[in-house]
Amino acid sequence: MLRKAGLAALLGAAVAAPAVIRSEYLIGTLILIYFFAFVGQGWNVLGGYAGQFSFGHALFFGIGAYTSSLAFIKWGVSPWLGMWLGAAVAVAVSVVTGHLSFRYGLRGAYFALVMLAFAEIFRVAATNWEWVGASFGLLVPLRGNAPMLFQFAVKRWFYYVILAMLLMATAGVARLQRSRLGYEMVAVRENEAAAAALGIDAYRVKLIAMALSAGITALGGTFYAQYFSYVDPTIGFGSANSIEILLRPIIGGAGTIWGPLLGSVVLGVLGEITRGFVKAYAGLHLVLYGVILMVAVVFLPHGVMGLWRRH
Repeated sequence: MLRKAGLAALLGAAVAAPAVIRSEYLIGTLILIYFFAFVGQGWNVLGGYAGQFSFGHALFFGIGAYTSSLAFIKWGVSPWLGMWLGAAVAVAVSVVTGHLSFRYGLRGAYFALVMLAFAEIFRVAATNWEWVGASFGLLVPLRGNAPMLFQFAVKRWFYYVILAMLLMATAGVARLQRSRLGYEMVAVRENEAAAAALGIDAYRVKLIAMALSAGITALGGTFYAQYFSYVDPTIGFGSANSIEILLRPIIGGAGTIWGPLLGSVVLGVLGEITRGFVKAYAGLHLVLYGVILMVAVVFLPHGVMGLWRRH
């Protein structure tokens, strides 16, 4: 009961935040925290619950961003529909990449590197394909305050959109965790050979996890493209984006419901504290993220959630 009351209080505070906070900058910071928690939740399904660490989730992010943006620019399709089209394309690509990886027994570092390679292939292809904007990328045409086209005059409406997306993704992962499929994912993560001996089809479980993860991440790609009205090959498919996506659940606690959100809050606050210093040294934020990742893996193998539970 106390836990439910606490969650209700946090939810109420999140919903009321735009009415209380007057700073557009702070609202924008919260939007990015929720956004990275959302895409981190997508990675969490595959990397946290199924135990298949991907270093190339920007592949699905970029597919979602590019598909919805192209559908809007070329054919006038509303991004509200385009985001689901992007998710469908990402799921289809994930099934192909997942089949090529899991059918031939790739796991661990080999799977991580294969995913990184697929993302890089798409980045290079997008950079050299004029129809998708090539290296310049895509500018999403602005229509002013057009809610039906996923465009808002003020950030506060984007805040509510990403908050709703995060809540739905978190609720979905919570339900997945308690389902038969969730238990099968954890079994495959802990010991794939033992899971197979118990009759669990590890290939099927990992492929489903891949598809769910890709779909969620692609939806995040569409939100990013609409929020910033721009996407290019490096933003969409770059390795730095993959690192941003996986850091949140790893720092917060992979394979937990609240890990991606907790990790996003920690890194969001840390990013704001160090932003002024990092500006003076280009690329330093990547070094900082690398150090944080190494420290987390060595000293916090179960993330901040693991530390929290021990106390």
